[in-house]
Amino acid sequence: MRTPKLPHIRPSEITAERYFRMRRGLLASALGLAGASLIPASGRAAPGAPAATPAAGAAALRYTRNPHFVAVDKPNTYEEITGYNNFYEFGIDKTDPAANAGSLRTRPWSLTIAGEAEVTGRYNLEDILKAHPLEERIYRHRCVEGWSMVIPWVGFPLGDLLKRFRPTSRAKFVEFTTLLDPQQMPGQRRGVLDWPYVEGLRIDEAMNPLALMVVGVYGRELPNQNGAPLRVHLPWKYGFKSGKSIVRIRFSARQPRTTWPAAWPDEYGFYANVNPNVDHPRWSQATERRIGEGLFAPRHPTEMFNGYGEQVASLYQGLDLRRNF
Repeated sequence: MRTPKLPHIRPSEITAERYFRMRRGLLASALGLAGASLIPASGRAAPGAPAATPAAGAAALRYTRNPHFVAVDKPNTYEEITGYNNFYEFGIDKTDPAANAGSLRTRPWSLTIAGEAEVTGRYNLEDILKAHPLEERIYRHRCVEGWSMVIPWVGFPLGDLLKRFRPTSRAKFVEFTTLLDPQQMPGQRRGVLDWPYVEGLRIDEAMNPLALMVVGVYGRELPNQNGAPLRVHLPWKYGFKSGKSIVRIRFSARQPRTTWPAAWPDEYGFYANVNPNVDHPRWSQATERRIGEGLFAPRHPTEMFNGYGEQVASLYQGLDLRRNF
């Protein structure tokens, strides 16, 4: 049921409510998952194996594990990965995407390529997948709100896809746009953000070997709430940089106007690199809570670039990461 929007409510008041619900969702999930740390070790999945059967209807994928991209941390369970999400197109509470994303139709699906590239046009998802062998990578995922997971994604290098369209020398940035369809995405019926959701990268970031175009998790097709059928994952950046349910990629000579920095530029920057030394205005980024470890488990120290500094620090030589946050 749609809740009518009250015209007299100021944007500042709506924002305050959103932040309240955001914190409420985090606390509720932490309480709900607190018991996970009490499960005997013999009853938990071995690293790299699903803790439970993926959702019915999620097709198995053919892939190989890439041994060069395997986090040493134990992966989160399938339930944790698919039940606790930020995907405002389906609601702002962490459990909303899993509850509401069933309305999204992911077949047929196409991807439009535009901008500063020699090859542009509209391409069927099936044709894209046929051209790119899939691999599994176990990456650490860090959210700007202070929680983290370890996720076994299935996908292919983002750079491999982008190179196929032969970006020109004018292409300095890559912009990703999420599907805009309020009928399928009920969260878009509310003015929480300026829809559609847009994210972007410098082209050298997008071409980094760590950048992954994701189509699955735990060896199965990606669930809707995790960004099906096509999403980006950038393990050295906060989660909001990873666009979901992508329908358009545009190569640009100028830095694109992305959703969160446009909405709250003092809180969310274009780069969004994981940096324990740059706090969010309303909370510290020095530590993080791993989902599934329980509410009272010690927090983990946040690592610069989420622990991937060896692979990406060179991208930011000479850049002030406090100003360019």
